[in-house]
Amino acid sequence: MRDYTQLNGLALAYVGDAIYEIYIRDYLVAEGQTKPNVLHRTATNYVSAKAQAALIQTMLAENLLTEEEELIYKRGRNAKSHTSAKNADITTYRVATGFEALMGYLHLLKQTERLEELINWCIKKVGDSNEAKQK
Repeated sequence: MRDYTQLNGLALAYVGDAIYEIYIRDYLVAEGQTKPNVLHRTATNYVSAKAQAALIQTMLAENLLTEEEELIYKRGRNAKSHTSAKNADITTYRVATGFEALMGYLHLLKQTERLEELINWCIKKVGDSNEAKQK
């Protein structure tokens, strides 16, 4: 398939889940995290359905997305999945699926600069949130 703009939301989310996870893992290792259990625990602050849902909702509230990106998010969010997250309610899971669909879309369309801009924004938001919790 060459026209990735026509992919359904779940297929986009399938790719986006993996891409976002790789960026987060790269970031954590580059930050000096090396213990697998610490890596996994720390990564969940970024990649859990709850974290992804909060991030995309903040992106929307801050008008960070283009109209096209918002449509892709909605395509993923509204896709009918026959699975659900282990640790999230269905609404949170669907919103997170929309987040992942957006990441997959940007990756497949080779919009790397924009993908990395959004992921770096996410990393900063989660970092700021974690610092606030520690105070």
